[in-house]
Amino acid sequence: MNHWLVKSEPFKYSWEKFNEDGRTFWDGVRNYQARNNIREMKEGDLVLFY
Repeated sequence: MNHWLVKSEPFKYSWEKFNEDGRTFWDGVRNYQARNNIREMKEGDLVLFY
């Protein structure tokens, strides 16, 4: 199990919106390292969303 730290700008995608959706996908990630890390995420991994 991996641990991840994820950041989103509140005006683009807030924690409240995430709670409403329950599940989402992230698109438009331009940083290659960030994109590769997102691809490595698996269900059951722990995530700190801020």
